[in-house]
Amino acid sequence: MSGFDEREAASETKFVLDAAKEFKAEAKRNKALGIWAAEFLGKDPAKYALEVIMADMEEAGDDDVFRKLKKDLNAANSDLSDQAIRDKMAECLAAAREEVYGT
Repeated sequence: MSGFDEREAASETKFVLDAAKEFKAEAKRNKALGIWAAEFLGKDPAKYALEVIMADMEEAGDDDVFRKLKKDLNAANSDLSDQAIRDKMAECLAAAREEVYGT
């Protein structure tokens, strides 16, 4: 195997590992968001966290999770703003990344 091939293989391996870590961080974020929102909704935290995790499988990106949270919080007459929800999403993702990446 040439040096170029070795570098290419190492790069591909790193990409796969980084993608797996990011997936894990997003799942941890979604779990934390579900537990957080369940308090406002009066729902079982573990069950609602699973609903939020499943909502993230609808499409790429965070909009599916945001829509789920916004819809459910609006239905529960929560006065949380879109920005408050997005801020909590960012906060939970930062904490999850710190846990997963160890930084």
